[in-house]
Amino acid sequence: MLGWRRSRCWQAANLRLHMSLPLFPVGDDPGPSFSRLLKKSGLTPPSLTSEAVEIRHGTTIVAIRYAEGVIMAGDRRATEGYSIAHRAIEKVFPADRHSAVAIAGAAGPALEMVKLFQTNLEHYEKVEGVALSLEGKANQLGGMIRDNLPMAMQGLAVVPIFAGYDLRRQTGRIFTYDVTGGRYEEADFHATGSGGRDARTTIKMVWTDGMARDEAIELAVQGLYEAAEEDSATGGPDPVRGIYPTVATVTDTGFERVPDPEVAERFQALIQRKTQQGLHQ
Repeated sequence: MLGWRRSRCWQAANLRLHMSLPLFPVGDDPGPSFSRLLKKSGLTPPSLTSEAVEIRHGTTIVAIRYAEGVIMAGDRRATEGYSIAHRAIEKVFPADRHSAVAIAGAAGPALEMVKLFQTNLEHYEKVEGVALSLEGKANQLGGMIRDNLPMAMQGLAVVPIFAGYDLRRQTGRIFTYDVTGGRYEEADFHATGSGGRDARTTIKMVWTDGMARDEAIELAVQGLYEAAEEDSATGGPDPVRGIYPTVATVTDTGFERVPDPEVAERFQALIQRKTQQGLHQ
């Protein structure tokens, strides 16, 4: 028994020795930024060397500001060229307690960017003892997108939407980006991806200031439905497989995913209305 304990103590000490964080000079310290810590440690993503690689792409995502916060939604389809690569990919994720990020573009780099972004925010809060402001989070994501620019020039562009509830201003806010990392705040709503234009047009025709939660969810559902009608890369509701777009809310109480049965019910109601109007082919 004593020998076993000594062995376990030696293993724990050896593990702590190999897991110690690197030390940096005062002027070269990465501070609370996990991304800079990875760079200083020499951990950089690989570059794309082959032009023949088939890349999976996420397609359409939307964000809508409403009375209590923001709604974020995304379809579930990923494509490789003209083929459907995945029918149930997730594109809407919590960034932290009061913010969310939705992805469009090259799916692999986008998913890795989300994971790194989540870790970055958690790392900052642990080091500084307080959560980063919503604008600070938006700026950090912009820096990560800018770091991905060499990959974007090779076809691996990532263009997310970031949104959250600003506890200081007591309102929902939406931020969009370009491939260079430029950050832009949208006042009311936004949609991007291959079906983004159609979704934006639909939302623009209906959106009003101070919308209730149910109205905003219905509008997000309608925007994705119309995008799927016009864009082959955007996935619509799939009742046969039980696959429906992801919808989530971010309010002063935090991130909350809308249950799939509720999303399915709203799509069924939308299709029924269109059938009665004679607009559903």
